[in-house]
Amino acid sequence: MSGIMAFTVTQSRYFIYKYNIMSLPQPSQLAQQHSETLLKQIQTVIAESGGEISFAEFMQLALYAPAAGYYSGGLEKFGVGGDFTTAPEISPLFSQCVAEQCAQVLAELGHADILEVGAGSGIMAANILLTLDSRQQLPDRYYILELSAELRQRQAETIKLHCPQCFERVQWLDALPLSGFRGVVLGNELIDAMPVQRFIIEAGQVREQTVISHDGELRLASREADSSLVAAVRKIEAELGEDFTDGYESEINAAAEAWLQSVSELLESGLVLLIDYGYTRREFYHQQRNTGTLMCHYQHRAHPDAMILIGLQDITAHVDFTALAEVAANNDLSVAGYTTQAHFLLSMGIEQRVAKITDSNQQIKMTQQIKQLVLPSEMGELFKVIALTRNLALPLQGFTFQDQRSRL
Repeated sequence: MSGIMAFTVTQSRYFIYKYNIMSLPQPSQLAQQHSETLLKQIQTVIAESGGEISFAEFMQLALYAPAAGYYSGGLEKFGVGGDFTTAPEISPLFSQCVAEQCAQVLAELGHADILEVGAGSGIMAANILLTLDSRQQLPDRYYILELSAELRQRQAETIKLHCPQCFERVQWLDALPLSGFRGVVLGNELIDAMPVQRFIIEAGQVREQTVISHDGELRLASREADSSLVAAVRKIEAELGEDFTDGYESEINAAAEAWLQSVSELLESGLVLLIDYGYTRREFYHQQRNTGTLMCHYQHRAHPDAMILIGLQDITAHVDFTALAEVAANNDLSVAGYTTQAHFLLSMGIEQRVAKITDSNQQIKMTQQIKQLVLPSEMGELFKVIALTRNLALPLQGFTFQDQRSRL
């Protein structure tokens, strides 16, 4: 993005920033070299593809190119020294509440497993295992699907440090199991990092946003959209009862829909629990949200320019939870609950957990953490929780406080 532009944006990973894009911290020399290496790889792909690639292909490369993408490279991503802080890093209370929901399902199913997809630093897995261990309700196996070798190593170190007695139950996977899975599939801030298709309305027509290389830099462009993207956009317009205006830009996450269909094929019985920031379809594609939801995260700053800091910043898009509910319904999964993160955590008794702490300083610390997790101005309202089930006939505890399925 050229020039000096000021933004006030709500950072999905928990803060409101007002700043100048030109004031983003400068990468180190090593980080800059890493970025330039990936940039050249992407430019080569663009050249070999006739001069442009889809935004989805660019996002896939920027985040997951082997050894060079943001998630597959070795740069620190999570926590104070990284680019963003997720709920499990804010407080163990978050993972303890997720564990309690897992415990309810494991008790119903008997012998069952947990599969966490994209386990980040591994701290959520460690705290879930600790909580279930304290209840004597551990899963048979705790699977982690993680493609990044660097993150696998970090996850293993974290689990060994915090829950060494449970480490032998943990097994890393390279792909989803084929079928017959019984238990809980977890995805915390998973869907937002899947590559999205970007579209723009020009002269009433749906066009696909692409990425080109010009004067050594990456830039956005557009081309005629294929029939599937046009159909998807027109379907959304029909459901909203109005057409998008010229210049309207947004995203469609076909990758998330395909992933969820794959999960539905492996799940014999149990729960798919997804926690992410996003909206229902009507909110997601509101006419006033006319530049979409794309956001980048770099050293705890949020900005909308995906064409800079290649491989050094996270690139995300909010989740259309209505789309996930539709895929579930089309694949014989039941939508068993949908609510805000705040209501989910309150339903799971997060406040009662703090009340049991006798140390006053620790209690104050935990109270501050709860505020970050549940206040509307922090994570409480923007983050949502959706529960999808198969062959699991019980009311889920996490949705007793308020269930918003009717909004989907």
